[in-house]
Amino acid sequence: MQPTIYAVGFGPGDVLHMTTQAVSVLETVDVIVGYTTYIQLLQEQFPDKQFRSTPMRQEIDRCKLAVSIALEGKTVALVSSGDSGIYGMTGILLEVIAAEQADVEVIAVPGVTAASAAAAILGAPLMHDFAVISLSDLMTPLSLIQKRITCAAEADFVICLYNPKSKKRTTYLADAADRIAAYRTPDTPVGIVRNAGRPDQTAWFTTLYKLKEEPVDMFCVVLIGNSQTYLKNGKMITPRGYNV
Repeated sequence: MQPTIYAVGFGPGDVLHMTTQAVSVLETVDVIVGYTTYIQLLQEQFPDKQFRSTPMRQEIDRCKLAVSIALEGKTVALVSSGDSGIYGMTGILLEVIAAEQADVEVIAVPGVTAASAAAAILGAPLMHDFAVISLSDLMTPLSLIQKRITCAAEADFVICLYNPKSKKRTTYLADAADRIAAYRTPDTPVGIVRNAGRPDQTAWFTTLYKLKEEPVDMFCVVLIGNSQTYLKNGKMITPRGYNV
């Protein structure tokens, strides 16, 4: 049989938010490989499994580790939180396998990404066209991130921001808010969810004008409404256009 690696998106972290396919794969593979923090989450759910981990910023090494284990004849799950194909490990894994010319099959297992998890908590903010943009410039030039924000704002997309603020990146969210404000009113609804789908989950609403003041960090997802988004009965709603 051809060696196989499952690129598994396990959602926010608990079994309740995992797909049936993800749970089935994680229960049947020989080894689960992932980022240290993710492995700690999964060890509670799958205590009988063999785990291997690498720290943050060692994604390529993590993929190479998964490939080497698969070539030993073991089935492997390489895990990502959220969806493995959205800011996850699937793309890196495919690139590593291609570079190494390894005879390994990759099967991607989708999961609940942070945008949809946060949207479900806030109401229905993603009912029309939207853009997901990461404010992390670790892999993407800041100038390109800023261009994407401006273009998404001008096109009136609902904008979902990942990695909105870190200890080093303290001004990027404020800059994004200023760029979006050129195309939106100050009272544009904004929803913020921290640790979506996890036991310490918190969520709240603010406005585009007040966004700079909010206690946002790397564990938050920020959803900024389009020109039609509104708040009603504690829910954030972006109308699709139906005549209700």
